[in-house]
Amino acid sequence: MATFYDKYGGEETIAKVVDYFYDLILADETVNHFFKDTDMEKQRRHQTKFISYALGGPNQYTGQSMAKVHAGMNLQPEHFDAIVNHLQAALEHFGVGAGDIDDALAKVGALRDDILYK
Repeated sequence: MATFYDKYGGEETIAKVVDYFYDLILADETVNHFFKDTDMEKQRRHQTKFISYALGGPNQYTGQSMAKVHAGMNLQPEHFDAIVNHLQAALEHFGVGAGDIDDALAKVGALRDDILYK
């Protein structure tokens, strides 16, 4: 069975989804302040590798654990939910099927406890 990664065109497509995803995030005052001091070009590359791996692509993710990355941010449920909603919108925008979106969001949801309240 083809992975989500293969089914939708691999890292090239995921990079487009990530770009659109961050455009939505940066336009959202609920969460954009978390990225005010972030090198967004580096962040987009890093996130593309992470999401590619999470969706069945090769493991090129060399970053820190989710808990470490989000330490000191004190992310609350409304922040997490806003990010998830933007990811869903980005996946829908690029024609990803509902079942595949549900699978992707379930994988992201599994990280919730590693991200919140750190």
